[in-house]
Amino acid sequence: MPWFKRTDKGIMTPTESKREVPDGLWFKSPKGKIIHTRELKNNAYVVPEEDHHVKIGSKEYFEILFDNNEFTELDTNMESADPLKFSDTKPYPRRIKESQVKTQLKDALRSASGKMNGLDIVVACMDFSFIGGSMGSVVGEKIARAIDHSLKTKSPFLMISRSGGARMMEAGLSLMQMAKTSAKLALLDQAKIPYISLLTDPTTGGVTASYAMLGDFNISEPGALIGFAGPRVIRETIGKDLPKGFQSAEFVLDHGFLDFIVDRRNLKERLSTLLKMLK
Repeated sequence: MPWFKRTDKGIMTPTESKREVPDGLWFKSPKGKIIHTRELKNNAYVVPEEDHHVKIGSKEYFEILFDNNEFTELDTNMESADPLKFSDTKPYPRRIKESQVKTQLKDALRSASGKMNGLDIVVACMDFSFIGGSMGSVVGEKIARAIDHSLKTKSPFLMISRSGGARMMEAGLSLMQMAKTSAKLALLDQAKIPYISLLTDPTTGGVTASYAMLGDFNISEPGALIGFAGPRVIRETIGKDLPKGFQSAEFVLDHGFLDFIVDRRNLKERLSTLLKMLK
């Protein structure tokens, strides 16, 4: 139990007897609250009192969702090729290798199967830290194979999206993943296996235009940015301004494109309850 807690000036400092607190592990929220990362982790990476949802990746979502953080990762060694011999400020293979070293990920998506409150589930989660969570051939293939695993094991499929859209370095091959994943999801529908799509901040571009919006249930975290194109592009295309905050999860919910918004701290319980109802 904490014996010292300072709340003045937005500082919370939990300390426990017989427990060392590493130095330098602090997070500053958008409103200026300073919080220890341990406290943040114990609160599902949501800032207490502010309810600000910190942007996280597959490692953290797997910790939150899988019982005891136990899971079997699927297709762990799949890496992007360079079929177009693409180069901008640097060759595409070099960009891939640098991202792998920086993030310790193979690509922008990890998939795994395991138990969530005792229920079998397959989860595919995007990592924005890897080239903006862009959707390339590996992302599409890993989603397709994760769906195959759901079909084989008759387990519900959860897709956690966080992406800037298609990967420009793979051009048309990236856009093909929209059709590929959509066709695979149709097989889940035919097999009557639930598909839940969780949209997190941000979910944009071709990801929004395909698998992110095809769930039996489309849900989101509070405040997530959800859209296809940015406000400037839309304004230049249709010649008028859209309402402020029109791409927020709350606006999208109000206009019928989401089923509900869920606080990350309640995510595991809400998903488990939903899947039990579907059974």
